[in-house]
Amino acid sequence: MRVSDFDMILKIVSLFLIGMLVLAMFGRLRVPGRGRTGKCPDCGRFLIGKGPCACKKGRS
Repeated sequence: MRVSDFDMILKIVSLFLIGMLVLAMFGRLRVPGRGRTGKCPDCGRFLIGKGPCACKKGRS
């Protein structure tokens, strides 16, 4: 009893798609306690580090 080439390719493709689905589900998980989005709520710039945004420091 031999598995045809089409059946083997179908199994490989379906396993690949299932694996991608699992990775996508893990990528959408939210970590509790992580409230910062990474953008300043006032000016919309991306925040780097833990300090305040440059717009709040008086620099632009």
